[in-house]
Amino acid sequence: MRKTKPKKRILLPDPKYHDVQVTRFVNNLMLQGKKSIAYSIFYDAIDIIGEKMKDSDKAPLEIWKKALENVTPQVEVKSRRVGGANFQVPTELRPERKISISMKNMINYARKRSGRSMSEKLAAEIMAAYNNEGAAFKRKEDMHRMAEANKAFAHFRF
Repeated sequence: MRKTKPKKRILLPDPKYHDVQVTRFVNNLMLQGKKSIAYSIFYDAIDIIGEKMKDSDKAPLEIWKKALENVTPQVEVKSRRVGGANFQVPTELRPERKISISMKNMINYARKRSGRSMSEKLAAEIMAAYNNEGAAFKRKEDMHRMAEANKAFAHFRF
């Protein structure tokens, strides 16, 4: 690469839970720079999870973290052109990319859900991911299945 890599920006922890991962999630959730609205959506979703999963011995934030862990892919397929043919080459993911893909998948599939408010949709998607179901979890399973099916082309890794 010709240019130097840009410096990693340090994120400040969120005001309620003092967690950097929450801030990262809220930044992905935010639309058009409305961060306070994104925070309120996230905190409302966490409150809804707390109400609906009272019988669970875990805290709502722990449920969210476990849900994120459940939808985090380990491998992905990348298209690689070799000798006039395109191959789907399975590649392992960097830790930062794993987290960003899982957050973006969870938010995108929460947006597509049916429900009244975004916080309700997000809470439903988080609970589904916690129980190893839902669209975001299915997406991870599909990514792994694609990588497994194309592992014969792993030697084309770049």
